[in-house]
Amino acid sequence: MPSSIKIKQLSLSMFCFATMVSCTSEPDAAYDVAIKNVNIINLETGQIDASNIYLKDGLFARIEAAVENSKSKANQTIDGSGKYALPGFWDNHVHFRGGDSLIEANKNFLNLYIANGITSVRDAGGDLTSSVMEWKTGIADKKLTGPSIFTSGPKIDGPGATWAGSLEVENDEGINKALDSLQAIPVDFVKLYDSQISGDNYLKTIQEAEKRNLITSGHMPFTVELDATIDAGINAIEHLYYIMKGCSSDEKEITEQLIKKEIGFWDAMPLLQSSYSDSTAMETFTKLKQNNVFVVPTLHIGGVLSYLDEVDHSKDTYLQFMSPGIQKTYQGRIDRVKNASKKQVTDRKALDQFFGQLAFKLNNNGVSLLAGSDSGAYNSYTYPGISLHKELEAMVAIGISPLDALRASAYNGAKFLKKSDDYGTISKGKIADIVLLNSNPLEDIKQTKNIFMVLTNGVIYTETSLENLLKPIANHIK
Repeated sequence: MPSSIKIKQLSLSMFCFATMVSCTSEPDAAYDVAIKNVNIINLETGQIDASNIYLKDGLFARIEAAVENSKSKANQTIDGSGKYALPGFWDNHVHFRGGDSLIEANKNFLNLYIANGITSVRDAGGDLTSSVMEWKTGIADKKLTGPSIFTSGPKIDGPGATWAGSLEVENDEGINKALDSLQAIPVDFVKLYDSQISGDNYLKTIQEAEKRNLITSGHMPFTVELDATIDAGINAIEHLYYIMKGCSSDEKEITEQLIKKEIGFWDAMPLLQSSYSDSTAMETFTKLKQNNVFVVPTLHIGGVLSYLDEVDHSKDTYLQFMSPGIQKTYQGRIDRVKNASKKQVTDRKALDQFFGQLAFKLNNNGVSLLAGSDSGAYNSYTYPGISLHKELEAMVAIGISPLDALRASAYNGAKFLKKSDDYGTISKGKIADIVLLNSNPLEDIKQTKNIFMVLTNGVIYTETSLENLLKPIANHIK
């Protein structure tokens, strides 16, 4: 990262400031940091408890009711009165991609995530794996500002894959080689894509990954039925197209048309939407829940892309943080809308509304959702950092409770990646990633953006230092 956008990190052992943090010189202090009288939002129960939180060596070391007012000492004390504490946010679907010319532009995203209280991201496939692994190590070693990165590395697809860097498989040998290479990286999960992979190889890849105890997520070829994907062992479905397919009473017939190439992906959309069946959907929801399959709705990007013809994004605040190279990647989707027929544009908006209703029903029926923005190069005007908050707002706008929306971030993210022992709640022994908000997000989900302080990886970021994470990026791009 150029020196003009390097951010000075303030270590817990050095950082103190008037009124909010007091520093002691006690050589025998039991803890590194104490956050006093803060309201912890329990994501499991929704209960709010006034508490004192003590941190030691980057972990939650002690949590007590504020009324206990123990005599425990800390090197630094933060007054959390009137603030609300949550685990640091997770964006469960992001992309680092775009080729070597966009490495630095992608690296800038790391600051945007921290500035928005996002302390972990799930990188769902790209072509910058070497750089991502370097950043991942640098962040863990406290040499680089950024969230913890959980990555799939390159996607698995078929020959002639749409996305650069994909691992292209066309037989059993290729599947095993692809999974071997991903395990050698090593990746945190396996991401499958549907642009060219055959239905058989798609299912075989999931099954082989399951044998290796690898976590899988992905798109689904429309030549495959959703039940078959669940039975193969998929752990998460990215986007709602594939859930909608499994809720159609005509899924078998439409799948046969797709296999015979009588219709294509977008031709199937209105057929699936019009054949949605409540009884079929309930069977699908039950199966997803019973098999512990997570669903990533990506509602915000769906809304952004559906209304590109109506919304002028040229004045977006976050556009200033996107390099010219990143902005150039937006043009493909913009042009597609310009060249679309009036019916295609109308159908896309109707589908967006339908997906909102579908996400609400999934949540109501106990299917675990993951909040993911799908931000990154090529996904027009879906900005890293702020778009996670927009996703939470989109969930609440369709009727999902603020508590369930918040669960879909860190709490469910940790469960999906089998990291609940370390992340997801403010609990003793877990990694001390924490965001302090000025107001209660259970009353107004938009308060997730009203950040007072972020603590992650042994670093405290105040409101001022969070703002300072953004300024050098904008200045560098100018």
